[in-house]
Amino acid sequence: MRILVLNGPNLNLLGTREPEIYGTLTLADLEHRLEQAASDLGVQVDFFQSNHEGGLIDAIQGAVGRYQGVLINPGAFTHTSLALRDCLAGVGLPAVEVHLSNLHRRESFRQRSYTAAAAVGVIQGFGPLGYELGLRALVHHLKGAGSTAQEPIRP
Repeated sequence: MRILVLNGPNLNLLGTREPEIYGTLTLADLEHRLEQAASDLGVQVDFFQSNHEGGLIDAIQGAVGRYQGVLINPGAFTHTSLALRDCLAGVGLPAVEVHLSNLHRRESFRQRSYTAAAAVGVIQGFGPLGYELGLRALVHHLKGAGSTAQEPIRP
């Protein structure tokens, strides 16, 4: 099983960018931790980071047939990118969205996620642990233990 881990804009600055919000772990440190978690789960992870919306879209489209799922932190594109949301929905690969901080404790403009609607689930607010939790949740889902319901619950 192969999982593509995507990180959006400015996540390459982890460790130095607003450490009071995002912590002091670098992106390389985070990737190393995820490789260890993936090994424990018996899956392979590949990483891609881009500050460009089109780069992330190209990576998601290119994942079809090569990966079974996507773990994504869209960064600021979370709140702005219908194109990224449409891409995630359009390729049909299960995705889990992760965020280091709790978006609901941030500025009001950060509290809306366009991409979450195309994800199996969202994990936020647990710092770097959120990536590992997201990976575990995605693998659990892919192995058939998670809910396959993608439709919203209606009254």
